[in-house]
Amino acid sequence: MPAERTVYVLDDDEAVLRSLERLLSSAHFEPVTFERPEPFLNAAKTFKTGCVLLDVRLPGMNGLDVQAHLNRMRGDLSVIIVTAQGDVQTAVRAMKAGASDFLEKPYSDHALLGAIEVAFEREHRVTSDHEIVDAVRRVTSLSPRERDVLDGLMAGRPNKLIAYQLEISVRTVEVHRARMMERLGIRQLAEAIRLGVMAKLSVAPAADK
Repeated sequence: MPAERTVYVLDDDEAVLRSLERLLSSAHFEPVTFERPEPFLNAAKTFKTGCVLLDVRLPGMNGLDVQAHLNRMRGDLSVIIVTAQGDVQTAVRAMKAGASDFLEKPYSDHALLGAIEVAFEREHRVTSDHEIVDAVRRVTSLSPRERDVLDGLMAGRPNKLIAYQLEISVRTVEVHRARMMERLGIRQLAEAIRLGVMAKLSVAPAADK
């Protein structure tokens, strides 16, 4: 099986690992599973190129800490962060640290396999100027209030705190958030954060000119 189809899974739930092994194998991926962070990180130096499916809640070390260690060791592995609880701050940290995607449990098989396919498509490819320009174009298309909501989400704030800081209702924040996602042409919070991060990064060089 091609090396680029290898998916490394780190999750402390044995039943989840067995289920993922069956799903990934049926989709023509090569699953390699781990239950604890230490063996995973020890083996990471010898990993073939591939994709990492990383659970946030782990014994001894959370998934974001594992991601940080992995980033220092390997720059060629796409990472998908998985969590059981919708946590905006976790999504922001994961995406800013370079995660390819962020999935909330329970996720569908279709969503997981789709995220893995996208991760492989991005593998070996740095963010291009075209992608940055596209991110800037899409973010600047937002209304001022939609941009405020995106900035709040990128700062890791929940809807309730964004509503308090903007002095609007939580329901109004939800409406702006839905319109923001629609205007950006996306469905996942992780992708909104990725676009926002790329758009902000493009501003830094311009400020030095």
